[in-house]
Amino acid sequence: MTRGLRRRLTSYGDQDFSLFLRKAFIKAMGYSDDALDRPIVGIANTYSDYNPCHGNVPQLIEAAKRGVMLAGGMPMVFPTMSIHESFASPTSMFLRNLMAMETEEMVRAQPMDSVILIGGCDKTIPAQVMAAASSEVPAIILPTGPMDTGNHRGERLGACTDCRRLWAQFRADTIDEAEINEINGRLASSVGTCTVMGTASTMAALVEAMGLALPMSGSAPATSSERFRLAEETGRAAVAMTETGLTTAEVLTPQALRNGLVTLQALGGSTNAVVHLAAIYGRLGKKLDMAEFDAIGKQVPVLVDLKPSGSGYMGEFHAAGGVPRLLSELTDLLDLTAPRAFGGTLGDAVGNLPSRYETQIIRPRENPISASGAIAVLSGNLAPRGAVIKHSAADPKLQVHEGRAVVFDSVQDMTERLEDPTITADDVLVLRNAGPKGAPGMPEAGYIPIPRHLARQGVKDMVRLSDARMSGTAFGTVVLHITPESADGGPLAAVRTGDRIRLDVPNRCLELLIDATELDTRMATLPPPPPSPPRGYAQLYDRHVTQADDGLDFDFLVAAKEHG
Repeated sequence: MTRGLRRRLTSYGDQDFSLFLRKAFIKAMGYSDDALDRPIVGIANTYSDYNPCHGNVPQLIEAAKRGVMLAGGMPMVFPTMSIHESFASPTSMFLRNLMAMETEEMVRAQPMDSVILIGGCDKTIPAQVMAAASSEVPAIILPTGPMDTGNHRGERLGACTDCRRLWAQFRADTIDEAEINEINGRLASSVGTCTVMGTASTMAALVEAMGLALPMSGSAPATSSERFRLAEETGRAAVAMTETGLTTAEVLTPQALRNGLVTLQALGGSTNAVVHLAAIYGRLGKKLDMAEFDAIGKQVPVLVDLKPSGSGYMGEFHAAGGVPRLLSELTDLLDLTAPRAFGGTLGDAVGNLPSRYETQIIRPRENPISASGAIAVLSGNLAPRGAVIKHSAADPKLQVHEGRAVVFDSVQDMTERLEDPTITADDVLVLRNAGPKGAPGMPEAGYIPIPRHLARQGVKDMVRLSDARMSGTAFGTVVLHITPESADGGPLAAVRTGDRIRLDVPNRCLELLIDATELDTRMATLPPPPPSPPRGYAQLYDRHVTQADDGLDFDFLVAAKEHG
């Protein structure tokens, strides 16, 4: 197998000349022949002034480089895209596939024998795993880690469940403008990802549980010395992987993927992870079985007491033992023989844990946060290919509910009409044309705010449903990812204000209460979809993005499906 600088030579028609020219140019950087003869470990640099979640990346790179050199390898840092939730328009999901494409091609095009992918904010780790799954280069993920918590008037705060909770209080006039501005400077008290079990923390934990990241790397705080020691250890592991490392496709066996689903349910993890896992499955030529995922949820309890399903923060999860301690409570539900990218099996992560002294943040099986998993999969005439709800963070009283539909035709329409005084707490708020194509990019608009007049009356939750997503840090009785989306001819497009909708989470059902003939008639008279954007990435996205159950990946990036 070709290694080092000889890997993937530029085409000049003369391979010896290609290597000669490559070495001549890289020597301009001051490298010696000794350095250039060593195994090369690529390190993806996702630092950006627009991305505070990745504010520690320069320090992580230096620590990882140190680990690579201590193990006898040659680190080579290269830049890729960096996506932050709050700074990506129209939404970060719109750009995830572009980042995955760029990362895949840069790993493929440049000479490296293994690669360290540094990611944190919600869409970066998914994009990197998607890229790695399509690559033959052994890869290891290095999460940036969660931020520290802040404090406001004696109350501990952390982004971003507290962001949403306190903003709701501001909308309800229980917090004034001066106080919300004070809070604004205290919610994110350091660099790093959200310090609750949002999408970033969920994905960091999942890559650890699926064997793509070192033990404890899914939870160590962004500002801690342990985070940088883990980066150094990741560098060492990446050098060993140049000789023995498996490709990501070889690591992500059916058993490893199922371990990820079990872990997601037990974490009280983000609904966004379902979309990302579906995309990763697609890169491997597989289809995420939503029925299997729901069945796992009925077996697996929520054991992690973190917001939004619980009350704690990521620093406490890490101190309680992180992912290895959680996995130790689930051994009968996991396949501990699943391989890891850096050697050994998942069982090695739980085989020699220290004595347990904490039982509140990572609960024992006999004392769960919830007897069933975090996420349920719904079906019915409104969701022929499924929808999801994070019922562990929803009001139990609303999980069986029938109400009048109040329909918003777009995010803009919702913004303009949400304060309609005729809306009641028993109504079902319906947002459509907010899916993969309709928005575009399936924004986190599914967390429809409670109308102000109801919030002022003390209403904290309502049944809300859409073809959009919501932040993993959000909470409430919110049905998401309705598939197919309305802009792709899904039945959500046929709902009218005044229709009755029934939600029944225990029976996994979401129904528009009209007869089938009426629904067929409405579907037959829907207006045609709008034309594709005229040019560029927006046109590429519109023509090729898949639906939520296939992960919103581009159809031409999905691997050929397995047969037999």
